[in-house]
Amino acid sequence: MNIELLVVGKTDSREVEALVALYARRINHYCRFAMTVLPDVKNTRNLSEKQQRTAEGEQILRQISDGDYVALLDERGREFRSTEFADWLQKRLASGLRRLVLVIGGPYGFSEAVYARADAQLSLSRMTFSHQIVRAILTEQVYRAFTILRNEPYHHE
Repeated sequence: MNIELLVVGKTDSREVEALVALYARRINHYCRFAMTVLPDVKNTRNLSEKQQRTAEGEQILRQISDGDYVALLDERGREFRSTEFADWLQKRLASGLRRLVLVIGGPYGFSEAVYARADAQLSLSRMTFSHQIVRAILTEQVYRAFTILRNEPYHHE
């Protein structure tokens, strides 16, 4: 299975980029992992929040294929402990999926069309994090999940 992290907007933090790159390299020891950064929507000052979500949603949907399993990172999504997330990931791996797409949307969330296409909604916490930090946290959690599944000495419980 391939895992694709799909994100809206580039990060302006080299430190966050470095963390994401570190965990992406580690994840690639277990499966193919890639991150696609969609460009920010232009002229957002002239757009309502709904219009911005719709424009971002169109970009997101163009990146998704019919057979993909799509999981949105959403504040209303299901929360997991790390071991539960590992179990969730294992079920996706065992199902024969070709590609798992984890999506981090823009500042106003997702359009209705993206929600309609999604197979799952995940939440990292009840707290709010910047979209940049979520990239680092999520890639670390994917790496942690693989180490849990392989009984490697990274996760302590």
